[in-house]
Amino acid sequence: MAIGIWQLVLVLVIVFIVFGAGKLPKVMGEIGSAIKALREGLKQDER
Repeated sequence: MAIGIWQLVLVLVIVFIVFGAGKLPKVMGEIGSAIKALREGLKQDER
């Protein structure tokens, strides 16, 4: 089951409504940092 473009747009609109335009860059930065940390953790587990 793949995520379609309309589902992605809907999620982005909901996030924009919940967090507002001012907090959105901060939230996206934190999500990016979390994904980066997760990937680094997975690489360490493989070793």
